[in-house]
Amino acid sequence: MIRRPFVQPSSMPGFGIAMGITMAMLSVIVLLPIGALLLKGTDFGLVNVWTTVNRERVWTALWLSFRLSFLAALFNLVFGVVLAWVLARYDFPGRRLLDAAVDLPFALPTAVAGIALTALYAPNGAFGSVLAEVGVKVAYTQWGILVALIFVGLPFVTRTVQPVIEEIEREVEEASATLGASRLHTLRHVILPMLAPAALTGFALALARAVGEYGSVIFIAGNIPLLTEIAPLLIVIQLEEYNYDAAAAIGIAMLLISFAMLLAINLIQIWSRRRIGYV
Repeated sequence: MIRRPFVQPSSMPGFGIAMGITMAMLSVIVLLPIGALLLKGTDFGLVNVWTTVNRERVWTALWLSFRLSFLAALFNLVFGVVLAWVLARYDFPGRRLLDAAVDLPFALPTAVAGIALTALYAPNGAFGSVLAEVGVKVAYTQWGILVALIFVGLPFVTRTVQPVIEEIEREVEEASATLGASRLHTLRHVILPMLAPAALTGFALALARAVGEYGSVIFIAGNIPLLTEIAPLLIVIQLEEYNYDAAAAIGIAMLLISFAMLLAINLIQIWSRRRIGYV
């Protein structure tokens, strides 16, 4: 049995210094803040952490945040891939403008996005007044939170999948059609397996962004405890009350749940890559 070497051979020198810089930056930007959070929780005590988290208000906020974040990321997974396909495969008037508009959630401050969405979907807003006529209320409900999370997460899926679609040669689709495959069969068995790793990466990024989103949600959510109060807002409330231990405890709960979800997504991504022969 031939084992792969720990360091893969490369034509570019400098593995040692590159790894050193990478680990140093990773430690400063990611590992140290997470370590500080875990250390704060350790000082607070595991029993106290559990007591703080094991409350109805906290569990409701955590369930709301992760449930709506998952639904928003799932929505973005489907429509983000469709949008990326349209932008990559079709040429139509206004395509460049639409392509540029996809990046707006990246550039727009989240608070501004929240105010804009609230103005649109409020009962007297442009969209909200129309929906109110059919008995649908979006602003100050969980539907409003979902809309905000979809808005901030859509570019992550589209921008991750779009370059992969552009690299897929049209001859692949033509060859599949020549062999007698229908368009649906080509989509399911040829195109989607090639897009799966990138789509899962975009899904993970959209999910991670949605879980920690704060600015665009608090304006449209209404922030009603046990109904529309998200976990990041609950952390901010604890910080404003100078209850840093409770804020750290809720943050640790979010960290552990997020890590478990992202780990599961990464394992699925590795499986999908091996299935189509990428690794």
